[in-house]
Parts: sequence; C-alpha cells; structure tokens
Amino acid sequence: MLKRFVIAGLQIAVLAALSSLALAQTRDAVVVVAKPLTDSDIALLRQDVQAQKTDLITKSMQFSDTEAAAFWPLYKNYASEQKQIGDLKLALIQDYAANYDSMTDAKAGELSRKMLDIEKRTNDLRIKYLPLFEKALNQKRAAKFLQVDRRLSLMIDLQLVSIIPVLN
Repeated sequence: MLKRFVIAGLQIAVLAALSSLALAQTRDAVVVVAKPLTDSDIALLRQDVQAQKTDLITKSMQFSDTEAAAFWPLYKNYASEQKQIGDLKLALIQDYAANYDSMTDAKAGELSRKMLDIEKRTNDLRIKYLPLFEKALNQKRAAKFLQVDRRLSLMIDLQLVSIIPVLN
C-alpha cells in the first residue's frame, strides 16, 4: 500500500512540476491518480510547462526586438539541454519510487549520488550559458534572466519535494 501511495505521489509530483509552475499541490490530491502517467502524457505536460516558462520569461524580461532575436535561438538550445537533465531527474524519481519500500543502503547511496550529479549538471549548464546570454543581452539582463530561470526551477523543485516522501 505504501509503495502504491509513493508511486501515486511521485506521479502527482511530476504532473505538478511539469504542468503548473506556480500552484502548490496538497497531499489530498494523491488519491486522485488512477493510472500511471504514460510517456506521451509526460511529453504533453513538458510541452505545456515549456510554453508557460516561455510566457513567464517573455513577461518578466520584456525583450526589445533586438534582444529577442538574439535571445530566443540561444534559449532554445539551453532549454533542450535542460530537458536532457529533466530526463535524468524523472528517471531518478521513478527509480526512487520503484525502490522506496525496499531501499537498501547501496541503492540509497546510488540515488543520492545521482541526485547530486543532476544538481551539478544543472549548475554547470547555467555556467556554460551565462557568457552566451551576456553576449546576446548584456550582463545585467543576463543576470535577470538567470534569476527568472532559477526561480522557475526552484518552484518546480519545491513542488517535487513537497510530495516525495523522505526515507524512513
């Protein structure tokens, strides 16, 4: 029963993270999930969240035409690399759910190292793209974008950690 609860909770977390950047989820919502999310469900949710992110970035940054022409092609590459990291995060969550009830020390250590690697990859991606965004915009505008991007990521992570149970 606990494993089913954990898997349902993780599915809600993924759904929340991929479809809503600003709304908090409650634990009561966990019982609503009747079927697992399919790969196509997740792909559709990711498209939706990317559209929401693009809208929020557009509204927050208020690009000039010149800035937009320089920024958006670069952002498309950045978002593509973010998606690859998101794939790793999703796989980690699924692995955690599958092993939650029977977690061994070795598996917990493996998952911890994977989590830290994902965080490092995320930070390394920002470090890689910062000079490119600075060149496309300027340092102050690139810093603002980095703040917006980080806040969006933190909102998604907050939704995930509010639902993913801590090991006992």
